[in-house]
Amino acid sequence: MSATATIPQNPLLKGYGLPPFADLQPENVEPAFSHLLAELEQELANLEANVQPTWQDLVEPLDNLTERLYWSWGILNHLMGVKNSPELRTAYEQVQPKVVQFINTLGQSKKIYNAFKALRASQTWTKLAPAQQRIVEAAIRDAEFSGVGLEGEARERFNTIQMELAELSTKFANHVLDATKAFRLILTKKEEVDGLPNSLLSLAAQAARAAGEEHATPEEGPWHITLDFPSYFPFMQHSTRRDLREKIYQAYFTRASFGELDNSPLIERILELRQELAQLIGFDNYAELSLASKMAKTVPAVEKLLEELRQVSYDAAVKDLEALKAFAQGKKAPEADNLQHWDIGFWAERQREEKFAFTAEELRPYFPLPQVLDGLFGLVKRLFGVTVTPADGQAPIWHEDVRYFQIADENGTPIAYFYLDPYSRPEEKRGGAWMDGCIHRRQLQVNGVTSVRLPVAYLICNQTPPVDGNPSLMTFDEVETLFHEFGHGLQHMLTTVDYTGAAGINNVEWDAVELPSQFMENWCYDRPTLFGMAKHYETGEPLPEHYYQKLLAGRYYMSGSAMLRQLHFSSVDMELHYRYRPGGEETAADVRQRIAKTTTVLQPLPEDAFLCSFGHIFEGGYAAGYYSYKWAEVLSADAFAAFEEAGLDNEEAIKAIGRRYRDTVLALGGSQHPMDVFKAFRGREPSTAALLKHHGLLAAA
Repeated sequence: MSATATIPQNPLLKGYGLPPFADLQPENVEPAFSHLLAELEQELANLEANVQPTWQDLVEPLDNLTERLYWSWGILNHLMGVKNSPELRTAYEQVQPKVVQFINTLGQSKKIYNAFKALRASQTWTKLAPAQQRIVEAAIRDAEFSGVGLEGEARERFNTIQMELAELSTKFANHVLDATKAFRLILTKKEEVDGLPNSLLSLAAQAARAAGEEHATPEEGPWHITLDFPSYFPFMQHSTRRDLREKIYQAYFTRASFGELDNSPLIERILELRQELAQLIGFDNYAELSLASKMAKTVPAVEKLLEELRQVSYDAAVKDLEALKAFAQGKKAPEADNLQHWDIGFWAERQREEKFAFTAEELRPYFPLPQVLDGLFGLVKRLFGVTVTPADGQAPIWHEDVRYFQIADENGTPIAYFYLDPYSRPEEKRGGAWMDGCIHRRQLQVNGVTSVRLPVAYLICNQTPPVDGNPSLMTFDEVETLFHEFGHGLQHMLTTVDYTGAAGINNVEWDAVELPSQFMENWCYDRPTLFGMAKHYETGEPLPEHYYQKLLAGRYYMSGSAMLRQLHFSSVDMELHYRYRPGGEETAADVRQRIAKTTTVLQPLPEDAFLCSFGHIFEGGYAAGYYSYKWAEVLSADAFAAFEEAGLDNEEAIKAIGRRYRDTVLALGGSQHPMDVFKAFRGREPSTAALLKHHGLLAAA
């Protein structure tokens, strides 16, 4: 049988609906993309030959074309994040250059670009809906940023850079995954696990069994501690062995910074190429290019906000550290006069336990994942009138732990679906948590019949997996992370925009994208929400009231330090993409050390190579955009304040405001500018007061 005969059966060429995960094999990738790209090149040539500057003859056929590409390419990118393997990597690296090349060709099509400009200048322009107009405006801008105006050598150079940047970011991500996977601390003696909570001992014994120590038990060991966050973080908080904390801290913060997995040269190269790319299309630096499509618009606007928040949080962070030293001195700790990075988590947790009389570990039994999901789904019903129900078995999945759910409106009509992949799998899944679109909402015309294609989201977390027959018992941080990602998911799923280009998070300015996610985190502290989900996994008893009061009291614990940490990352990111020039006196690592003088109270160690695993800006979409978390938090805190002002126990008011939030922030997606959307919800522009109040820093301001 010839290779071409099997092409129609290739699962990556289905092109619509849910991805057939069970049928996908790495060997499908290369033939699928060779076939697909050849077809798309032909489609593009036909479109260019017959293009008319109307919505029907330009935007719709272009949407059909790009959707075919992104359906197949999206699946591949998704699997690289959740089911990474050497075979998949090889296949991905084979086709990535061809896909980037096609995206460049499409982005630089003068005929398409001129047709968009003609549409904007045409008499039909005013008849287009605001969402359609914003899609056209964005298409013109994106073409200009894709080098449509470049000729000859400049265009060739631009495309070469795009290609290399794509390869470098993939390599960066793989290095971090491999470096995280490569380290494990093997503990065999009881004194080496002193202080560790039972949940971590169980997880560490499970990791040991997975590595071949079949007789490992939580009681007797051996125990394997890894750099995966559910293992690393509790170890740093609870291990009484300072020498081991130092060892694992050093391993964590030097990940991907030496040997074959060293990301340092990649960082310098990425920054150098981004700078050159920006200059090719007329910007002084990459930060200006990045901000040209964001709410903030200019670097001074970003730096003004960061500095305003830095001044408030720096002094608070200094006090936090002094209080921690005094606390350790009171405990006669030998390291009290010289606290190091590997001591902070440990002593902060001891101080929290004493100050608020509870440990993070004590809360775990009250937050089993099934209960937390019930609480989360109860909240979205209360706020937005939508019902979430399990739909397991109705969709193909990529791992047995993956769940599938349906969202229905007030009448019980399905309006969206989502996948949930909750647990950490360090051997194949990258760290962190994220939401991604699997299918985007779109109005379809088939044989004269109009229908709406419903959106489907991927929600990916990396929380503590079920251990020893128990459900996943979550830390409160993991609960907040789940709520955060679900907030992104709600914007993707509750959109009412019928054009893919502005549905959900599409076409939303990047620094407003975190609004719905950070908004949802606030509800974790809301009494009805919390008591709707916090029930003991064995007895079913609700969380005792004293724990709730302590959670509220501890909410602002060391919040100055937490905010300063985010401002440090944001400032380093902005400096690297704005003023820094690779190849000069300073390296990127030097820049970070310099910025740290005013944005950290405990300076990073000389060997700290945090940048080598800073995936947000070197593999994700946050380059010159990490500040977005803080920018959007101003919006999200102010949005939540609308509910607080009405009274969180005032059911009628909460419903009405929730409905307004759903009809604006969640429904309008990228169809209007985020400031207009915010004003439609809040009736005014945002202020930083709510953010400072939420962090307990209002008095300091």
